[in-house]
Amino acid sequence: MAVTLVNPDGIPKPEMYRQMSVATGSRTVFLAGQVARDADGAPVGEGDFAAQVEQAYLNIATALAEVGGTFDDVAKLTIYVVDWSAEKMPLLGEGVSRAAAKLGIDPVKPITLLGIAALAEPDLLVEVEAVAVLD
Repeated sequence: MAVTLVNPDGIPKPEMYRQMSVATGSRTVFLAGQVARDADGAPVGEGDFAAQVEQAYLNIATALAEVGGTFDDVAKLTIYVVDWSAEKMPLLGEGVSRAAAKLGIDPVKPITLLGIAALAEPDLLVEVEAVAVLD
């Protein structure tokens, strides 16, 4: 694996994510933001934040598999959430946990979470982009 996750001493050590990843691989993959759409482009989890998070994570894994990677190769995630509030945190965790269970992975990564006004289409509640490093 080309990515090692670290919570350095001297800064907070959150449970839900890691502060840093150290990548040693030779190929960097920049994946566009993934949303709640299936392979045919049909909406998934309309109005269901957790289901949309789950689908976005599953789409990341599917895309990485195409280039010989896995979710374990993810070095950094950026999560864009429409109308973010602290009340959405448990639903975010639920969606991530469901995806992790289906993929058999540890989903804890360095994450930046941004609350935004809207995404490209009105039914989308979340978009997740990834940077991965492969050997």
